[in-house]
Amino acid sequence: MRILHTMLRVGNLDRSIEFYTKVLGMRVLRRNDYPDGKFTLAFVGYQDEADAAVLELTHNWDTEKYDLGTAYGHIALEVDDAYATCEQVKARGGRVVREAGPMKHGTTVIAFVEDPDGYKIEFIQRGTSGAN
Repeated sequence: MRILHTMLRVGNLDRSIEFYTKVLGMRVLRRNDYPDGKFTLAFVGYQDEADAAVLELTHNWDTEKYDLGTAYGHIALEVDDAYATCEQVKARGGRVVREAGPMKHGTTVIAFVEDPDGYKIEFIQRGTSGAN
């Protein structure tokens, strides 16, 4: 078994695709409209779906906003340099909500950004945690 994708419901698909592709550097892998169900699915990621887990962005045509709930945490991305990645995100119009730096009570360098729907994305700097 392996993880295939994580699904996020988004209020504006074009805005979300722009964030994940232009701000975070992913690419659109596939996109399908389902007119009978009034929704669109777009899959984005860094690698092909056969090689890595990806994100499924689900846009229900009649819903512009969702409540995130209190159980959802974040998506984590490994980056070479969390400090530089935050600067790139800001230069591309993204929102950094926690600047890069060591995590509280540890040495792992992390940062958080937020997508247009309010989902948090954590950057974990390669080589700074015990998991590498």
